[in-house]
Amino acid sequence: MTTQTAPVAKELSTPQTVRSPQAQATTAVSGGTAGADQPAANRGRTSIADVVVVKVAGIATREIPGVYDMGGGLSRTIGAVRDRVPGGRPNVGRGVKVEVGERQTAIDLDLVVEYGVSVMDVAQDVRENVISAVERITGLEVVEVNVTVNDVHLPDEDEPGTTAEARVE
Repeated sequence: MTTQTAPVAKELSTPQTVRSPQAQATTAVSGGTAGADQPAANRGRTSIADVVVVKVAGIATREIPGVYDMGGGLSRTIGAVRDRVPGGRPNVGRGVKVEVGERQTAIDLDLVVEYGVSVMDVAQDVRENVISAVERITGLEVVEVNVTVNDVHLPDEDEPGTTAEARVE
């Protein structure tokens, strides 16, 4: 008596972090299987670069009222110079660090908040918005969002260069 078994589709790859030639980390969030008998949605795999999570988290953070800027003092200074250069684009990832695993991610944020807002409320709103956006857009589970408030922007603080112009006529 012979028993016939159906062929089993062999998984092509397991989700893992892959380094590209540019040294950007990518994470496979869905491993696909091969074979014409598999549904189209399961053929192949999806990889998400770390920079995708950084940009999504940066944009979601900046959407919250009370967030004045992001990043530490030096990165904000360099960013301000870079933003003023013709053709320069704002860096939405400034102040965002991520660790991306196979199915999960952890995010660290450095913020400057407006004077007068509740720091705890802003941090909570940022955390909720970032988790929602990253999970919705990437499909990764966000295990933690650490918020560090580095500074408070005071209403009378002028942008660099504006005080020098006010003195000279």
